[in-house]
Amino acid sequence: MKNPPVVLTIAGSDNSCGAGAQADLKTITALGGYAQTAITCVVAEVPGRVEAIQPVRPDIVAAQIRLSFEAFPVAAVKTGMLFSTPIIRAVASALVACKKRVPVVVDPVMVASSGDPLLKASAVKAYRDLIFPMATLVTPNLDELRILSGMPCRDLDEIKAAGEWLVARHGCAFLLKGGHLREKMATDILATRDGFETFEAPFRRKIDAHGTGCTFSAAIATFLSAGLSLSEAVGHAKRYITRAIEEHLRWKQTTALEHRTQRGHLPGMD
Repeated sequence: MKNPPVVLTIAGSDNSCGAGAQADLKTITALGGYAQTAITCVVAEVPGRVEAIQPVRPDIVAAQIRLSFEAFPVAAVKTGMLFSTPIIRAVASALVACKKRVPVVVDPVMVASSGDPLLKASAVKAYRDLIFPMATLVTPNLDELRILSGMPCRDLDEIKAAGEWLVARHGCAFLLKGGHLREKMATDILATRDGFETFEAPFRRKIDAHGTGCTFSAAIATFLSAGLSLSEAVGHAKRYITRAIEEHLRWKQTTALEHRTQRGHLPGMD
């Protein structure tokens, strides 16, 4: 039996398992990869609420990455919540030290879907200087795109302008996610040096967005680990996350708190 491609996710731990490393694990496994983790933070959260964040020591984060590359044939890396400049530095140094060039998908996690901050403001520069230069693809949502570009990004034309500027500045591709525009179609734009490619799916209202960005980027990394092109990987991942949202789970507690979580463990797609 052929071994599955190894995908390493460097991300925070979400105890609700709808986002973070747990969502990545489910997604990578569902799509035929072998998932490994380097945990950056332990986050006490549920959809709509982040209660506490405990960062892991940067040297421990780096050790997890180093050991994965030493013991396994890592074929792709996905980064999620990195939280602080010291952790970002540790991640960048560890990836450089591994001396193996693999696709790196960067989900620049800055703000939770609840609105809670997941990245220290001082760490944005470290993302730009240390992580983006080694990225194959960066996948900002609308809020993150505004922070990274300094542009309003109020419609698709402004989103494209921000993407074009970011590609020119950083040299890597950017997947500009437009779901937060809340239009009839959820439109994502892949911006590269060669121009733009658009991926669309019907926008689903009244669905909690908790973990959708994690799942989407983990799916892209998994498809890249299998040898697909960037365009193919994004296309397959877009279909996967669309299906995951459509087949979401619904939980209702006796406290009348109701939330919905997208599936992260669907069967692999062709």
